[in-house]
Amino acid sequence: MSVDALSPELLRTFVLVAKTGSFTRAGEALFRSQSAVSLQIRKLEELVGERLLRRNPRTVTLTPAGERLMGYATRILDLHNEALAAFREADVSGLVRLGMPEDFATTYLSRALAGFSTSYPDVQLEVTCDLTLNLLDRFRAGSLDIALLKREPTGAVEGQRVWAEPLVWVGAGPDAFESRDVTPLVVSPEPCLYRRRAFEALGAVGRHARAAYVCASLAGSLAAVRAGLGVAVLPEHMAPADCAVDGGERMPRLDDTEVVLQIAADAGLPARRLADHLAREFEAEGARLE
Repeated sequence: MSVDALSPELLRTFVLVAKTGSFTRAGEALFRSQSAVSLQIRKLEELVGERLLRRNPRTVTLTPAGERLMGYATRILDLHNEALAAFREADVSGLVRLGMPEDFATTYLSRALAGFSTSYPDVQLEVTCDLTLNLLDRFRAGSLDIALLKREPTGAVEGQRVWAEPLVWVGAGPDAFESRDVTPLVVSPEPCLYRRRAFEALGAVGRHARAAYVCASLAGSLAAVRAGLGVAVLPEHMAPADCAVDGGERMPRLDDTEVVLQIAADAGLPARRLADHLAREFEAEGARLE
């Protein structure tokens, strides 16, 4: 085997398949078809002379040889990115217009952007927080370079999936989840994916609901939940420790939420750098929370 045979492209595909446990999800992240991903993995296995992945009906896991290669692959990719950044970071400057949901920004934005501003001090960020459908309209109108959007798992919103997480019901205490004639909800204004999910889930099991408190702010919504004004639907890791959580025991079970990243076709180098950075940061954060 030649020394240069282990290209970063092959290793990046291998790492993504291993971390996501799926050829399909790795293909989505790489904007490649499942067959193209399978072909790259087969080529890598031929190069190292070992089987690297064990394919099961529902997931993909590492073989002992895959476990060994994983450590090398991660180090090689980290060094590859570091080397490129060392020569390119100083030349990256300009304005990047980023749009994302307010609750996601409140929870994850500061961590995701902490390293970016250090690496790219000459890049100016203009962040817009709004509901997903409003952000999608702005993105399509050309007023955003990058948009982080909530998406139904089977929804039509396109983009690279960078986050997936279970949705849960959040209340002031366990009594908030008791069955009653009408369930009071703490929701965001229309159009809101979580609001729609809440009403549809309760309606599907024959329970009535009403919007008892409407607020676009995550902090305001949580204050209403803590005051006992109603229950809210949130991603699991956004649920505060001092609130009660129901994942489908007394309340209807909810499908997972997804967040996808879209980048404008004419986006410049600063926007592309930020998009890559966000994708890596959210992937690392997701792995940390598993």
